[in-house]
Amino acid sequence: MARDLRQFLTLLEDRGQLRRITTPVDSYLEVSEIANRLLLGGGPALLFENVKGASMPLAINVMGTVERVCWAMNMDHPQELEALGDKLALLYQPRPPKKLSQAVEMGKALFDVVKAKPMRDLLPPCHQVVLKDEAVDLTQIPMLHVYPGDAGKVLTLGLMITKDPESGIPNVGVYRLQLQSKNTMTVQWLSVRGCSRHLRKAAEMGKKLEVAIAIGVDPLVILAAATPLPIDLSEWLFAGLYAGKGVHLAKCKTVDLEVPADSEIVLEGTITPGETAVDGPAGDHIGYYGGVNEAAPLLRFHCVTHRKNPIYMTTFSGRPPKEDAMMAIALNRIYTPILRQQVPEIKDFFLPMEGLSYKAAVLSIEKTYPGQAKRAALAFWSALPQFNYTKFVIVVDESINIRDPRQVMWAVTSKVDPVRDVFILPNNPFDKLDFATERPGLGSRMGIDATTKVYPETDRPWSEELVPDPDTAALVDRRWAEYGLGDLNLGDVDPNLFGYDIR
Repeated sequence: MARDLRQFLTLLEDRGQLRRITTPVDSYLEVSEIANRLLLGGGPALLFENVKGASMPLAINVMGTVERVCWAMNMDHPQELEALGDKLALLYQPRPPKKLSQAVEMGKALFDVVKAKPMRDLLPPCHQVVLKDEAVDLTQIPMLHVYPGDAGKVLTLGLMITKDPESGIPNVGVYRLQLQSKNTMTVQWLSVRGCSRHLRKAAEMGKKLEVAIAIGVDPLVILAAATPLPIDLSEWLFAGLYAGKGVHLAKCKTVDLEVPADSEIVLEGTITPGETAVDGPAGDHIGYYGGVNEAAPLLRFHCVTHRKNPIYMTTFSGRPPKEDAMMAIALNRIYTPILRQQVPEIKDFFLPMEGLSYKAAVLSIEKTYPGQAKRAALAFWSALPQFNYTKFVIVVDESINIRDPRQVMWAVTSKVDPVRDVFILPNNPFDKLDFATERPGLGSRMGIDATTKVYPETDRPWSEELVPDPDTAALVDRRWAEYGLGDLNLGDVDPNLFGYDIR
């Protein structure tokens, strides 16, 4: 089981999913162009061992396929992630058990929590080299300049750790940071994120906010940080639940924060409330350059620690498919049981990669009463914080395979009358990076009821769906080889048909 980045890279190499590049390459545009071509083709992870002007190698595309994301979670198939989601759902919003079997399951989940408690390392690998004050030079890290219109180099896969100034509960998130100088960076985040809340509290208390950036961690920890959690639960605990045992943490050298002990690089610093700099433009996951933020929070770093011969792990955003989209597809399986607990009538849901991983959602329900599809859509938008920014929600019957776009589009085109079945909610808080909205940070949502209509939704009798004769289908199954077609199995959906595994 991989417990740090190096072990995971070794696992990928043993499975033929890592390619080492020794040819000199430039972090300005060249690395991202190479990696993007590999991403589009479902290619291997890359380890660039000779990046111009850098003092360390660069790993990218590490989680560039759903298969590798599952390996990072110590699993072999996305469907296995739902079992983990069931466990997390019990802890996300616990309810008193109504029967013995439920009590047993809750007991097992609580025991897993005990095993998942973080552990502390006194001599962590991330402290093998310590650089302070004038010795800090962020330009030695091979940060990428991804697109020609980017304002500068960016750091995209570091874990930002802060602590609530009042409760002391840590928050771990993944944000884009832009290099400003040898010891400063700006951060791009949404106002609802944990680190942003911590900065507002620090400002109210007249304090600086301490920050640590952990780079090159076990990919499993990154996935835990990307999972939606209640505000008062720690990402370290969830990472331990993912791993089956506690994450090893280390106390930072100069700030009162903890980071994964096996981090390749750790940046330690502070944000002074009100101290800002210009951030952007930079390529974003929407597929456009993000706008310029004239007052982005400025991070000042006064200490860097790292392992001997560190490895810089990174990625980049853009129009899918990208590495973050592959992570989202896998995490979708974990969200499903959590969402079902919040909204029991939802049988399944899917965030298509082509929908920018969260801008469009497809829900399936077991419809039992009129208006239920609208209720399910409204409940979805409020179930988890990140679903606030989902622009389109399509609700279908549970008989529809929501991971097959052909079936979803059939449901939309055959079951929807736009006047009756489309509803729009105006003036909702929204993602400022979405240029389709009329005003930044404020936009509308659309719900589409693509379920079979029942009275009084319609007075018109609904016709019967076309289905093959079951006896004839069974006959053809038995005689398939006789037809000389034994080497073909057209009943299975090609997992590569839509560019990723939809099953």
